[in-house]
Amino acid sequence: PPKTWIKAQLESKELLTFFVKRLKNLNKVKLINVEFVWTEPHSKRIKVKLKIQKEVLNGAVLEQGYTVEYVVQDQMCESCSRVQATPDQWGSTLLIGLILKHDAAKSAIRIRQMDQGIDFFFNNRSHAVKFVEFLSKVAPIRSRSDKQLVSHDQKSNTFNYKHTFSVEISPICREDLICLPPKVAASLGGLGPLVICNKVSNNIALLDPVTLRQSFLDVDQYWRSNFKALMSSRQLVEYIVLDGEAISSDVNIGGSRCVLADAQIARVSDFGKNDTIFNVKTHLGHLLNPGDYALGYDLYSANSNDIELDKYKGLVLPEVILIKKSYEEKRQKKRGKPRSWKLKSLNMDTDVAAKGGNHDEKLSSDYEQFLRDLEENPDLRFNLSLYHNTEYQPSEMASSVMDGEDVPSVPLDELLADLDISDDDEVVDLISMRE
Repeated sequence: PPKTWIKAQLESKELLTFFVKRLKNLNKVKLINVEFVWTEPHSKRIKVKLKIQKEVLNGAVLEQGYTVEYVVQDQMCESCSRVQATPDQWGSTLLIGLILKHDAAKSAIRIRQMDQGIDFFFNNRSHAVKFVEFLSKVAPIRSRSDKQLVSHDQKSNTFNYKHTFSVEISPICREDLICLPPKVAASLGGLGPLVICNKVSNNIALLDPVTLRQSFLDVDQYWRSNFKALMSSRQLVEYIVLDGEAISSDVNIGGSRCVLADAQIARVSDFGKNDTIFNVKTHLGHLLNPGDYALGYDLYSANSNDIELDKYKGLVLPEVILIKKSYEEKRQKKRGKPRSWKLKSLNMDTDVAAKGGNHDEKLSSDYEQFLRDLEENPDLRFNLSLYHNTEYQPSEMASSVMDGEDVPSVPLDELLADLDISDDDEVVDLISMRE
């Protein structure tokens, strides 16, 4: 270096050869043996032990050994990448699924789940940088970095730093109802202002449910305005469809089919109490038929306190915005039965002190909702790895199909086999087959 770089693993022949060649005057002695001397991994020091034949007296070989020490300078003792997860467990579960599919956290030495985020710890700064780069490709994030001096050895002129990367992920999640700021709406060609978040990746896909217009908001545009959702999926209300009529032809939006329709709906909770009926426009005309159930945002009785909404003077809000078809009634018949598929999770330490009284119940509810979204949305499943559930019995499969007709499910051909090889002989056989 710096003219030529050699890639060599620790304690490899290539690395040993490189060190020995850098020593002078070895041609004047006879080299007997060369080997590495074990050092603490966190010391960042590499020691090489050489045994040479110095001279011969009366036929007796006098051997002399000495140790050469190499110091890797300007190294850190630890890198920590702090990922601030979204408040909604739905977004956190999706992020974990993406990390597992791409094996993005394979270099992490420890993962810790906090109250409002996840900590990823790495031994090497480059691993942390690579992980942050991965997050920027799958989620709308902004990050900042910092480093702290841990120790300084004046004799060897070495410095140990702790590098910290703070990553903040946008709190906007799929199916959120958003009121766009006036400047953002104008930059998107007058979209909205009330729109639905249709998809979240390294940009945010927005859909106007009244005009079926779609637009994409990139990361820089979002963080300049940094708006929040008007209503989230936790506030969805169940409605029953009384009547409906399509008013447009099929429209392909981001690979998904949409049909604009006029619908007459009523809240399920109003049955037997009042005769309140809503006439709304919806983009779900291809899915909803009289008698079906749907989930939507109730703007008729909602008390909105949104800064962006107040900027639109004279804006007439729709009474209801439908988001998706509901299969809750049909799912009641399958309640308690295991799914034929499952998701894997990261091996994380949990900060017990950060949990609240209903923490586990909330996580369980959010996780169940996420699994249902996976069953209903093939595009969402495309980004994750789903595995066969070994606890699912074939006998239950037939009864499940009969009980849950028309309920979305994951096709078996999309599932991966969950290999669990514990026997050493099986591992050897598998390696042999690969070779």
